[in-house]
Amino acid sequence: MKLYTRIQSLILLLSVLIGTSILAQDISVHDPVMIKQKDTYYLYCTGRGISVFSSKDLKKWNPEPAVFKEKPVWADAVAADFKNHIWAPDISFHNNTYYLYYSVSAFAKNTSAIGVTTNTTLDPRDPAYKWVDHGIVIQSVPNRDLWNAIDPNLTFDDNNTPWLAFGSFWEGLKMVKLNADLLSIAQPQEWYTISKRERGTGFADAHPGDAALEAPFIFKKNGYYYQFLSWDFCCQGEKSTYKVVVGRSKVITGPYLDKEGKSLNDGGGTILIQPNENWYGAGHNSAYTFDGKDYIIFHAYEKKNNGKPKLEIKELKWDADLWPSL
Repeated sequence: MKLYTRIQSLILLLSVLIGTSILAQDISVHDPVMIKQKDTYYLYCTGRGISVFSSKDLKKWNPEPAVFKEKPVWADAVAADFKNHIWAPDISFHNNTYYLYYSVSAFAKNTSAIGVTTNTTLDPRDPAYKWVDHGIVIQSVPNRDLWNAIDPNLTFDDNNTPWLAFGSFWEGLKMVKLNADLLSIAQPQEWYTISKRERGTGFADAHPGDAALEAPFIFKKNGYYYQFLSWDFCCQGEKSTYKVVVGRSKVITGPYLDKEGKSLNDGGGTILIQPNENWYGAGHNSAYTFDGKDYIIFHAYEKKNNGKPKLEIKELKWDADLWPSL
């Protein structure tokens, strides 16, 4: 018993010394995003009805009720027989309201839509807690659109104008201006391509092709808009090759350039996170500033756990040229 207690004490000490990363991996997630309300962090990720966790310290995570007990009423009209497995949420706080964007899609098809639901609190124990769904913000249709309406990220420019970045495969990642209510596309419409890799020839429009990129996330810092995005393949366990790359721009709509000055629209991207001896792949990140520190949050496929996706939280540092590193 004394030996067991000593081992437990050593594990605890090691956890404290290493910090958030070792303990954050205790939960399995895909596509994590985070926000802080008062003294509590809330984590939203891909899952049935959108999975939710809460934490006081970024280390110990407690499961919370899913956002949707039943699938959105409009989901079957987008992806037939939708099973309420909702992808890649994005959470923001604006004008005293929480906006949660999310993806309804059929796998490997651009039969997809991004919806949004709102709440005035994130605490399920608060009497005011109630998610109100506002339906589709944007939809992609096979053989009509060469982009995919998944992986949303809400962002604002210097004029507080809202933009939605999103996309996966096909002909790249997009950005579209939203109305001030954050529920619909602004008119007249403004669209931009913000990242693109070469798509092989011979693919039908309804096929994603081999230009493997997705999940843009815009983070403003140092007078730049940094675009983080994921290259290559997720969701395949030991065959996953996910990695995070980054580019930056002085203008929210781009063009975004990597460290070498190559445009992300021409296949550019500076690698920030990539597979190593412990992880098959890592990606689909979000980035935030909490209490004066910058963090990047993502999932990684752990080799010692047969490729199971684990939550990773790392502090972002900035070099002399204002590029991010871990």
